[in-house]
Amino acid sequence: MPTIAHTERHSISVASVRDIVIGMADGLTVPFALAAGITGAIASTRIVVTAGLAEIAAGSIAMGLGGYLAAKTDAEHYDSEMRREIAETVEIPDQEEEEVAKVFRGYGLAEEHLRPVVTAIVSNQKRWVDFMMRFELGLEEPEKTRAARSAVTIFAAYIVGGLIPLAPYMLMPRIFAALEVSVGVTLLALLAFGYFKARFTGVSPIRGALQTAFVGGLAAAAAFFLARVVNLR
Repeated sequence: MPTIAHTERHSISVASVRDIVIGMADGLTVPFALAAGITGAIASTRIVVTAGLAEIAAGSIAMGLGGYLAAKTDAEHYDSEMRREIAETVEIPDQEEEEVAKVFRGYGLAEEHLRPVVTAIVSNQKRWVDFMMRFELGLEEPEKTRAARSAVTIFAAYIVGGLIPLAPYMLMPRIFAALEVSVGVTLLALLAFGYFKARFTGVSPIRGALQTAFVGGLAAAAAFFLARVVNLR
């Protein structure tokens, strides 16, 4: 029987998908709610656009910086744990060797079979430490450029998401007409975003799309009606 070649396709990493989701989710929702809220209080597309662009600038920088610091924290935590594991393989090698054996026992490997495997792993310190990091602590070594890439991805995704609800106000002079178009365009974008996000996370795509659109629409509606109530006083 001929062997069928299997090629795994990973066009985008899980971490990058997470960064895009973080940036797009807030980028679509926050400026959308802000624009709707201002529309409910002030009949000026220029003010909506100015406030929206200011929020996108501030939000994208803050979110990008947050992603950078989170990735840097992960890298620092990994380095700290690695130093500890290296020290333990030198100072308490018997206990660390037993930890390796426990991992294989957890997979059901019999003692007579696991001993040669454990011996092979602990014969090389780097391999030993890598094994402990991955299977005892559940940590994967972060990429060196992860923090910078995370910051740029979140920053860009936030800007792209934020410009979607703001674009109608840039192109249309009548503010309530712009609001109607913004609502329609943004809800479609939220539905599409929720659908594709759900495909990556394993949730029902239809459910994910509806949930995302509901949250974004609820935020915008609350901001709009709150602004209208306050403005009527």
